[in-house]
Amino acid sequence: MSAAKEFREFILRGNVVDLAVGVVIGGAFGAIVTAFVKDLVTPLIGIPGKVDLSAYKFSVNGSVFQIGEFLNTVISFLIIAAVVFFLVVKPVNYLMSRRKTETPVAPTTRECPRCLSSIPIAATRCAFCTSDVTPA
Repeated sequence: MSAAKEFREFILRGNVVDLAVGVVIGGAFGAIVTAFVKDLVTPLIGIPGKVDLSAYKFSVNGSVFQIGEFLNTVISFLIIAAVVFFLVVKPVNYLMSRRKTETPVAPTTRECPRCLSSIPIAATRCAFCTSDVTPA
């Protein structure tokens, strides 16, 4: 098989395309939430004290530490995580639990009463210690 054909098959696999779409949508969603936090939430936090959160910074020997921008990023992350959890993970888990169609599987082995080895349920003699066992 040629390398070009293998590459084409790799790219056209469903999970690779799904992952690419997820990364692109995730990046766009992250930008939206970041703008939401920076432009709407941060000003709301500053209303009681009339403080702009993104303006918090201090410097040491000429190095500027932008605490406010870091707090904006943390708030963005928490909002993204909450939205993903409550609007994606919880509904998908709920739907998956409702669609669960697996039937419980009956055990096919039991323990030998003498050596506690795993033996078939219908066994009359243990294959490990050779003691007689009553069939189940």
